[in-house]
Amino acid sequence: MDCVTVVSVEQISGGKQRVWLDNGEAWILYRGELCSCGLSEGAELSKEQYEKIRSEIIGKRAKKRAMYLLEKMDRTEQELRRKLTENEYPPDLVEEAIAYVKSFHYVDDARYADCYVRFRGASKSRGKLFAELQQKGVDREVASQVLDSYADDRDERQMIRDLLEKRHYDSKTATAQEQRRIYGYLARRGFQSSDILQAIGRS
Repeated sequence: MDCVTVVSVEQISGGKQRVWLDNGEAWILYRGELCSCGLSEGAELSKEQYEKIRSEIIGKRAKKRAMYLLEKMDRTEQELRRKLTENEYPPDLVEEAIAYVKSFHYVDDARYADCYVRFRGASKSRGKLFAELQQKGVDREVASQVLDSYADDRDERQMIRDLLEKRHYDSKTATAQEQRRIYGYLARRGFQSSDILQAIGRS
């Protein structure tokens, strides 16, 4: 690549501009950055200029954005990748940003899964927790290992009884409508139908 040409510059919002290049790439830059880099429609960038902008402006911003997102809340690697992609960072710079935060152990899917199970596990079945961790991008093996580590502490029938007690459910006085409602509540949390029916007095 000898040089790259700016095809167009489009206003977005808050002083941000989207810069389209003839190699198919698009950069999000601020107006001041466009001026300092001499970017305008038709401008040509040497290989050195192109790499410098990507590394020193966009790449650094991707890393800072990744750090900011993780300060706000813990995320899996897949969730962080999705957020950075939504912010329109080039794919390779997204991966660099993820590698950067992983080097400090700010992204750790096993730790995320462990916290997720500890804080949400009291009201959901193993199957439900596993499915939710999968949706968040946690590797199947990692999710299984974390859930296995809590296996001795998880009696799902007792969990159902505890949830029914918290909701002041009484199987002796519950109407058919109340039974259907509580069944749906427990089923959405992934508990087995037979365990639910027994607990609500319909087995």
